[in-house]
Amino acid sequence: MLSPKRTKYRKRMRRVSRTLIGRANRGASIDFGEFGLLSLEGKWITNRQIEAARIAMTRHIKRGGKVWIRIFPDMPYTKKPAETRMGKGKGSPEYWVAAVKRGTVMFELGGVSAELAQEALTLAASKLPVRTKIVTRQG
Repeated sequence: MLSPKRTKYRKRMRRVSRTLIGRANRGASIDFGEFGLLSLEGKWITNRQIEAARIAMTRHIKRGGKVWIRIFPDMPYTKKPAETRMGKGKGSPEYWVAAVKRGTVMFELGGVSAELAQEALTLAASKLPVRTKIVTRQG
């Protein structure tokens, strides 16, 4: 599972509006492979969802080619236990999320045919909570 080795602070503020609204300035182009999975909306993607998409892709391409994961879950998501009264501070970190803006290339694929890449990226997209589009490298 993806998670940071260490962070400056154990808990962070959510900041939904700042992290998810607007288009991506960085990470919006294909830099490594020939095919990519582009996000069409802003959302938080958990480390489990990223891992599920990665496994679906690599299994479909039968460990041929190369997969690049362009997003990293660096934000802790805290949660208070069930049936707990209000107050007594913030909950403990439960899992990690990556804030993905609209237009971010989340995964890249290289070294495989176009049909195989299309199928693998479609499988990966079904594991993610965002609407996506499969894009190819220009040039």
